[in-house]
Amino acid sequence: MNSNKLLDAKGLACPMPIVKTKKAMNELESGQVLEIHATDKGAKNDLAAWAKSGGHELVKHEVDNEVLKFWIKKG
Repeated sequence: MNSNKLLDAKGLACPMPIVKTKKAMNELESGQVLEIHATDKGAKNDLAAWAKSGGHELVKHEVDNEVLKFWIKKG
């Protein structure tokens, strides 16, 4: 999956992945995709809920060697 920006949130505990995601999303234009790498298990539910409430689309998520990867398209 192609992304316009990569956010490395590995090692950060809640709520920092969301805080950094929000800041990174503000730098993107509508339709662009932010790729996020996190290790906090709570990030899956947090990012999905945050994307939905903000009008963004969680396009894809996967787990790769303990790293949670998310692709969110800006609404």
